[in-house]
Amino acid sequence: MKTNDTVKILRVYSSSTDKLKHTPLYEMIVFAARRNGLAGATVHKGVMGFGGSSVVHSAKFWETNDKLPVVVEIIDESSKIEAFVEVIRPFLETMRYGCLVTVEDVKVLLYKAGEKKSVFEL
Repeated sequence: MKTNDTVKILRVYSSSTDKLKHTPLYEMIVFAARRNGLAGATVHKGVMGFGGSSVVHSAKFWETNDKLPVVVEIIDESSKIEAFVEVIRPFLETMRYGCLVTVEDVKVLLYKAGEKKSVFEL
């Protein structure tokens, strides 16, 4: 991926409590993206939201559950995003409470990869 490239952004909307077996769905997606060589992934945890069920969940202090909206964003070349969607599609289609997956074109204004540091250099 280079500066001024037009690439794709993949977004997976789900809940912080969605799990695949015993692993949070967002965690499974991030580690799968890493294994599949994507440029990176970011998980955003929302403070309030609702989905297809129309049930509103929020992070207000009197709420007793930790069910909050979560968005996983991954940006990379179109071919890599499309291939990755096919990797995770079978898992997403089995989700009991559903999810939403979107893809959009984005233009990279700046992309600078960081240097990997050894844990001994920290």
